[in-house]
Amino acid sequence: MSSPQLHPDDIELSVLEVGRDLLLLIAGGVRHIGAASTAYIEEGDVKVSTSAVPHHKEHTISESIAKRAAAALDRTVTVVMGIHYDNLSKEGIAQVVEIVNHKVDQYLFRQNLKR
Repeated sequence: MSSPQLHPDDIELSVLEVGRDLLLLIAGGVRHIGAASTAYIEEGDVKVSTSAVPHHKEHTISESIAKRAAAALDRTVTVVMGIHYDNLSKEGIAQVVEIVNHKVDQYLFRQNLKR
């Protein structure tokens, strides 16, 4: 299965509240589960636990997003991520990271406005 072209609108951030906790699903291109990172507050520090599927690289982004979101929202946050585009260059990978971070930043900004 070939992947669609990289476009910001193709990468989606879905949010599910699970009680007090939060699940962020970030997917794009050929959607799948490449990594899951859970960040939580323990004694004032943000801790994170990550599980990654072998040969996938999403954990390099999911871990930092989970930590950032948990710290900003003061709640446990799990980020599940799966993004795949065929033959991405280093510039394409950087663009994916930028798009994902922008979408997460927008979400966190909106959440802080509600507080």
